[in-house]
Amino acid sequence: MSQSLVRAISARKNQFTRGFYQRCVSSQQFHSRDQIIAPNCFNFSSLGFSSTARHGSHQNSYRIFGSLITDLNPAFLVRPTNGFASVSNLGSDESNVDDGDALCEKLVDMKPKVVYKKPIDFTKFDVNLLPTVMLMGRPNVGKSALYNRLIRRREALVYNTPDDHVTRDIREGVAKLGDLRFNVLDSAGIETEVSSGTILGRTTAMTANVLARTQFAVLIIDVRAGLHPLDLEVGKWLRKHAPQIKPIVVMNKSESIGSLDEVASEALALGFGEPIAISAETGLGMTTLYEVLRPLLEDYMVERLNDMCSQDDVLSDENLSDEIDESKLPLQLAIVGKPNVGKSTLLNALLEEERVLVGPEAGLTRDAVRVQFEFQGRTVYLVDTAGWLERTERDKGPASLSIMQSRKSLMRAHVIALVLDAEEIIKARCSMTHSEVVIARRAVEEGRGLVVIVNKMDRLRGKENSEMYKKIKEAVPIEIQTVIPQITGIPVVFISALEGRGRMEVMKEVTDTYKRWCSRLSTGRLNRWLRKVMSRHSWKDTASQPKIKFFTQVKARPPTFVAFVSGKTQLLESDIRFLTRSLKEDFDLGGTPIRIIQRVIPRGPSGTGGGGSGNRSSGRVVQRTTSDKRTISA
Repeated sequence: MSQSLVRAISARKNQFTRGFYQRCVSSQQFHSRDQIIAPNCFNFSSLGFSSTARHGSHQNSYRIFGSLITDLNPAFLVRPTNGFASVSNLGSDESNVDDGDALCEKLVDMKPKVVYKKPIDFTKFDVNLLPTVMLMGRPNVGKSALYNRLIRRREALVYNTPDDHVTRDIREGVAKLGDLRFNVLDSAGIETEVSSGTILGRTTAMTANVLARTQFAVLIIDVRAGLHPLDLEVGKWLRKHAPQIKPIVVMNKSESIGSLDEVASEALALGFGEPIAISAETGLGMTTLYEVLRPLLEDYMVERLNDMCSQDDVLSDENLSDEIDESKLPLQLAIVGKPNVGKSTLLNALLEEERVLVGPEAGLTRDAVRVQFEFQGRTVYLVDTAGWLERTERDKGPASLSIMQSRKSLMRAHVIALVLDAEEIIKARCSMTHSEVVIARRAVEEGRGLVVIVNKMDRLRGKENSEMYKKIKEAVPIEIQTVIPQITGIPVVFISALEGRGRMEVMKEVTDTYKRWCSRLSTGRLNRWLRKVMSRHSWKDTASQPKIKFFTQVKARPPTFVAFVSGKTQLLESDIRFLTRSLKEDFDLGGTPIRIIQRVIPRGPSGTGGGGSGNRSSGRVVQRTTSDKRTISA
């Protein structure tokens, strides 16, 4: 056999081996998946692999990445197990397979077995895959303070009210405890000896519904008060409503207590094991809490991920945190309005579940509750705020904190849904009160999209209210446009949140407003539009008419434009209003604030425009200097 033929055969062997290995490892993998181990060589002459009989006394051995596995039958498939190769049978009927090509096809076509094992890196997983931990306990034991400590932000209202309940709704967030990541829920204080019709009774029932979807719980007691009888009642309530959950008992407010042995021995009466001493205010004991939580959360994640892999070996890209489509950014929607106009009822209608507490009492919502849900493939964060009131000196405690939190939620949102009460409109004979006008103008000043929702339209049914129903639908959009002239084309939706009517129309208007709020227009299209618009504008003085050399959009969210004007004459306020109105009409930008900034490009000393390419980008004046050559020629 010639040397050229030997080299060709060797090259063919190497090419086949590399192709086989790459095909085996080309499946999707991330941090905790076991690596696919492909054989360097098998004892199959038909495949062209060289036998490993030359490796000393191992006559029937085969080399797998440098490790020898003795007596390897061709009917077995090599699989990895946390860095060690494991062998699985392909079937007893194929134990004597001699055809290497058939075995190769069998090996390649089989999906790799994905096995998840400890340790688990929680930072690499999507939020929807993480376990959920609920913070529970009687009122005023520090649940909200621990919630803020875990999420590393002051979101939940914290106020010392022994005779009142600050938290009424379920807040959820992503806890960051060291390298642990999990969903944490802040619940209202549990009191078992209350009637079902009261606020405490409704909050306890809502907590029981959410607890059914929770995997773990942390039972908090106040170490300063010792083991309270209400703590024992909460323990009995937990055993009744969540027998599958064994909560972790923590003793909060232990930063100033010397000996905790007495309280710890009392806490054993709950029957949930040894308590942990922590301080949510100072961060004491967070390391101990981490050491207790980590093995529990890891066991849950390993079991859940392996169950998912048994159904489908390869997880979809939607569950990987590294594969998020950045083109579809989440939509932040804040529901604002006066107290008792139906904001919480609207949030429950949009989610189609009883997520927040509702009732006839005014000022029922205190915390700004943030909820995530999916609408037509887009992630939407709904924020239900407390009733918007003018802050006075009499507002102290939780009421004052709620007002401040509502204003912060408005500034963080992308689109503002201003909820009005149809009954109040009829009584006051005007669409918007002073406080509602303040909300709308604040949204415009912050550059947010605005959608107006008129709720409680179900109260205007019947023949006696038919005329009033028609008048409201005709007069409200016109009056709103008159009160808020800064934005044209504000969408107005008439709904009944209690019955769920108009839910899809609300989300459609919100998403359309968000798209307009994020819209971008090309520079060429804008300048072609500008030539047409300037020709139909009636200028006060044609001689002093400003000349717009260049018009471009510099940012979105909200749409912001820059007009480069030459000469000393600048655009007047009426000219800017004309351009703003024309932009909204011609490019369908209603319901979103538009900002126009003008930059002046002064004329040069020779009378020619000094707006070169550098001037257009920076808006600065460039002084021209004559050279010596031009001076001599002049």
